[in-house]
Order: sequence, then C-alpha cells, then structure tokens
Amino acid sequence: MTLSSAEILEDTLPSGDPGDVSSLVTRAQQGDSTAFAAIYQAFSRREVGISLLDARAGSPPSAGELLRRNGNDMSGLEQLLAKWEGWSAELLESHISYPFLVYFHSQHVNQSWLGALTAILDTSALVIAGIDAGPSRQAKLTFAMARHAVVELTQNFILSPPAAVRDRLPPSSFTVLRKLLAEADVSMRAGTATEQKLSELRRMYEPYVQALSKYLLISMPPWFQVNVIPDNWQISNWQTPILSIATENSAIQETNAKRFAEG
Repeated sequence: MTLSSAEILEDTLPSGDPGDVSSLVTRAQQGDSTAFAAIYQAFSRREVGISLLDARAGSPPSAGELLRRNGNDMSGLEQLLAKWEGWSAELLESHISYPFLVYFHSQHVNQSWLGALTAILDTSALVIAGIDAGPSRQAKLTFAMARHAVVELTQNFILSPPAAVRDRLPPSSFTVLRKLLAEADVSMRAGTATEQKLSELRRMYEPYVQALSKYLLISMPPWFQVNVIPDNWQISNWQTPILSIATENSAIQETNAKRFAEG
C-alpha cells in the first residue's frame, strides 16, 4: 500500500466545503492508526505464545520435547493445550483478517508461527492416538481448532495441495520417540492401532503445514530433538549456555541422536 486512506480521500472526494474534507481526512487518519494498532496487537499476541514454548518445548519446538519436559503432569498438559486452542483461534481470526501477517517473522530464526502450530498439532495428535491417561478431550478440541486454522490459511494462499508430502515420522523415528517418552514417564499404548491412528491424524494436517512451509520458506519442526540445541533463553553473546540445564538437555539429546542413528 503506497497511499494512506487520507491521501485517497483527498484525491477522490468532490470539491466542496474544505472543512468537511478536512474532517473526513482526520477520521481516515485515525482509522489508519486503529488498523495498524490492531495488526501490531495481533502480531504481538501471536509472538507471546511462541516465546512461551521455548522453555516448554525447545526451539524449534517439538512434540516429543514438549511431552518429555512435561512428564506425567497431565493436568498441566491439559491446561497448556487449552491455551493453545485459544491461540489457534486467535491466529485464524487475525490472519484471515490481515493475511499479510503470515509473512511477519518471529524474533528468532528457529521460531515461527507455523512451527509452533505444527508442534501443537503433533502433540495433540500423539495424545489422541495413545498417550496413557492423557487429556484426550482437550487434545481433540485443540487439534480441531489448530487444524481449522492451518487449513483455512493454506487455502488462502495455495490453490491445490502438494502431490506428495515428506514423511516427518517414519517407523524407525516413531520407535525412538516412543522410547524417549517412556523414559520421561509418558507411556503410549502398545500395538499397531496407535500408529495407525496417529497416521490418520497426521494426514489431516501435514499436507497443509508442509505446503505452507514450502510457500513461506519456513522450516518444519522435528518430532523430537536429535542434536544438542540449547533453548533460546539459555543463549547469550556474553556467556556460554547455562550449564546446569544445558548439560542435562545435552545428555538427553545425545542419547536421542544415538538411538536415531541406530534406527
């Protein structure tokens, strides 16, 4: 947009009482300020949620890391998913109203609204598919709202889904993920039914998030952390990562890397 609404009015209104024109121009300028304030507020609220994921799920966030750090606190997980149901609803409303917000980047290169949304969809799908004693009802509500958001936003920018999508969680990686969660006292129901249900849920959103990822040039988050990646809050140009927690995370991630390499 190269012209403000005030400039448009000045160029297009018929000649008349200068006072009337001045009044309309003033109101148009106030309207511009209100619109920009609404856009900034929508962006700011979006980014607050993303920032809060850093200590909870790592950066980039992943479902495996979120569930590992949460442990068997299923009440806490239910509350977290409820908040992300609301976040997803706000994302849908604001980014449909102001579509260019999808191009606004987060503060860190390893964070994004699409990465956060995908991680929450992954987490909800895991809980629904077979996390023992997990908050399945809230996971279904969050999944429904998050999927609604990603489908509507994808269809706003992309006319047709991609012909094929990359498998973000092959069977060997799912085995690693299951072991990782078990060590954090998060157990998944045994049997092929869990994998089948998870695959069914993934097909409901992965084509959309991967299409948006390609269109917006935003990397997809992993299902779990493989390499040693300190959280953003642990990093500073003035000092090394906070060792008491970074060392703990590194040990876990090194174990995951070995398992992943072993298949």
